Amino acid sequence: MSLSLPALFTRILNATTKLTNLPTIENETQELVGECLKDLRNLHSRVVELSMFSPNETLDDIATRDLVYLVVPYVFAEVQGRVKTPARTDRMNSLVQVEKYLKNFIDLLEKYDLVPDEERSLFDRKTADVADFGKRRELKINQYKKEKELKSRIETIRKRTGQIPPSYELPTDLDLVVSLLPSASPKATKSEEELDSETDEILRETTLLLLRLFYAHASSQLQTMEHELDLLRHAPPSPIIGPPDDDDRNKKRKEEDNEWKLDIPVPGGPDGKGPLMDADGRPLRPFTILPSDAGERARLQAQVFGPGYRLPTMSIDEYLEIERQRGNIITGGGPASQAAPTSSEQLAIEAEMDGTADGELKEETKRQKDENWARYTDENPRGAGNTMNRG
Repeated sequence: MSLSLPALFTRILNATTKLTNLPTIENETQELVGECLKDLRNLHSRVVELSMFSPNETLDDIATRDLVYLVVPYVFAEVQGRVKTPARTDRMNSLVQVEKYLKNFIDLLEKYDLVPDEERSLFDRKTADVADFGKRRELKINQYKKEKELKSRIETIRKRTGQIPPSYELPTDLDLVVSLLPSASPKATKSEEELDSETDEILRETTLLLLRLFYAHASSQLQTMEHELDLLRHAPPSPIIGPPDDDDRNKKRKEEDNEWKLDIPVPGGPDGKGPLMDADGRPLRPFTILPSDAGERARLQAQVFGPGYRLPTMSIDEYLEIERQRGNIITGGGPASQAAPTSSEQLAIEAEMDGTADGELKEETKRQKDENWARYTDENPRGAGNTMNRG
């Protein structure tokens, strides 16, 4: 049993929304793309059989329920854009087909005067043709504002009529199309073929705004595709993938590089066989110069995985002990040495040991020291050695 026209279109739109979130290179994605294209061809043929749109009709002659099917060429372009194109030629053919669908959609809306002249002139201007950067930026901003305004008006109408909750926002524009179909519209009557005047007016206004929104999207996409097609047409041809020896330029480049290499691969390899140098004295294979002594070669071989610096031969404690024995370390000093008595003070303390022989000896030693110091000061008066300030 074949699906009804709204049910078939709903399935196509849901699948197209799903395609936008899937990677193009996957086989499952391409299977879904093929199914969508098949359903779209079926839908298009049924729309043509029903004669929904005639060149002799005006926009007022089209039924409100049929207006939503004007977006079919745009959906064709969306699905065709998800086709995997591994080669440049395939990509160009696919872009040409997408460009054809978008132009058909734009021409269809313009034929019915569905888009106001102001919006048509705004989106017909190509940003790439505007030389001034400031004006180009202003044009992009105005186009973006217009798209945002159209989408905001659509959501406002739907929220006001209770078709969606006030806090709910549809994730994609294609979901808006689904909501306008009879099978998805919560305001549809039981017959779904007859609408009261108020519902028909609201549905028609929403559909027309949505078609104007898709017109803005199609115009922007068309400019981008024209730029990409121009790049693909003028791009240099891809190099032929094959053995590099088959290309004369690669051969010549390799020969020039080999003139500056020392390790050119030659028949025989680096196993020691074959000549070491050619007739001009250039090395033909890598070699290493080693000493003739076997012991020295073994020593050098053992150092291959050694550290790149000299290792210490003794510990720090051993080094300090050797330096102390050599007398290179000064001991003493510090707070303890400052608090200790001097030799004269120590001698005076020991001389005070009355009644002992050692005390008497120290007392005599102190007396002789004091007498020698008094004799020295008499023979050498203060300032006797200063000869610098004498007149």
